[in-house]
Amino acid sequence: MSKIPEILHYAESGCRANGARLTEKRKRVLTGLLKSQKALSAYELIDFMQSEFAESLPAMSVYRILDFLESENLVHKLHLANKYVACSHISCAHEHEVPQFLICDECGSVKEIGIKKVLINTLKNNVEEAGYILKSQQLELHCLCQECASKTA
Repeated sequence: MSKIPEILHYAESGCRANGARLTEKRKRVLTGLLKSQKALSAYELIDFMQSEFAESLPAMSVYRILDFLESENLVHKLHLANKYVACSHISCAHEHEVPQFLICDECGSVKEIGIKKVLINTLKNNVEEAGYILKSQQLELHCLCQECASKTA
């Protein structure tokens, strides 16, 4: 939790460098995702804004904020769940691999991992050989985290 102000500083600097502004409401929504160990829907973020900041936001505003944060590479949308997670590389200066997401089917925790571009290129080639065009390189893998796996063992 103590890294959140530092991450927000990097996010704000990145937005400024792109000619965009990380407004207070955008920071608060991003904070909700940074504090969460799992992906959140827009409606869960509305509840977070109400409980943490006593601020009511309409769903359309939250969706617009999430679209902005996604366009700035600060959050990722998990398409299958229609939920969002904060990018785990906001404060990194190095080039990133293609992000993939491990989602625990028991507790809902999400971990972002990087996949080597050569593997994604192989996948893309296999898709094209099958007569399809890859629209998104994002993979959402349904798993069990170590904690949940140890409970079921």
